[in-house]
Amino acid sequence: MASTAERLKHSALTAYPKGLKTAWWLIKITVPVSFGVMLLQYFGLLDLIAGYTAPFFQLLGLPGVAAIVFITSIFTNIYSVVAILAMLQLPMREGIILACMCLISHGFIIETAVLKKTGSSVTKMLLLRLTASFMVAFLLNQIMPGNSATGQAVYEIETLKFTDAFANWFFSIGQTVIKVLILVNVLLFFQQVMEEFNWIRLIEKPMKPALRLMGLPPSATLSWLVANLIGLAYGSAIMIDQRDKGRLTVGEADLLNHHVAISHSQLEDPLLFLTLGFTLHWLMWPRFLMAVAAVWIRRLCK
Repeated sequence: MASTAERLKHSALTAYPKGLKTAWWLIKITVPVSFGVMLLQYFGLLDLIAGYTAPFFQLLGLPGVAAIVFITSIFTNIYSVVAILAMLQLPMREGIILACMCLISHGFIIETAVLKKTGSSVTKMLLLRLTASFMVAFLLNQIMPGNSATGQAVYEIETLKFTDAFANWFFSIGQTVIKVLILVNVLLFFQQVMEEFNWIRLIEKPMKPALRLMGLPPSATLSWLVANLIGLAYGSAIMIDQRDKGRLTVGEADLLNHHVAISHSQLEDPLLFLTLGFTLHWLMWPRFLMAVAAVWIRRLCK
């Protein structure tokens, strides 16, 4: 029987090629998409799009400027959302509702590519996330204490030279590329170690009742945990690998995607909003319950 050191070495050698392949796939999408978004922001096209969608947000008790935040979220990430909300200084009630919408609908291009690669329809996933965002906003507007603010937030954006905007983008994307290379390979190594030592079954057993209540198969345990702990983009390595190895069927992966498309990164992303003083539980349980509902509706519609 192989020693522990040999088994760890085997796990590393098995995970490394897959990690590089998945990381390269993510980087090929992330770099051009983020550059395109930088151009949209620099030339004011995101603000232009948001101007047409503002009336829909006012129906949800949000100021028209909320459209700018939401459109930015769709094309970028939660860090951008936090930065804009910090400038807007919306009342906490409106800020939390908008934050919850953005936690469901952000990074569409990259995250939808992950959902497609693991077996779901791009159109369905986009519609699901948008619908869930507005449904959560509507429900929170009904049940959250307090009244909607009637005033409009003042939104001003600092105008940068193109060279400065490009430099900021280049520095940011450089950090992202490094993070992708490290995290993807580390995650796949740990997954391979768990398989080598048969630890995945130890996780699946206690999680089985909870997964079944959520309408998900026990085989989705590892992918579900990864998506909820670190998100879709960085967790894609394990999700894709589980699908490629046949641990998840197409149908099981699609059910999982209906959940994680709405509820993922339940730790890092909500914690970012602590800097704005937002109450965490409002950012977590609405997404989780909406995700569970989406899975059961999907099962009933089959």
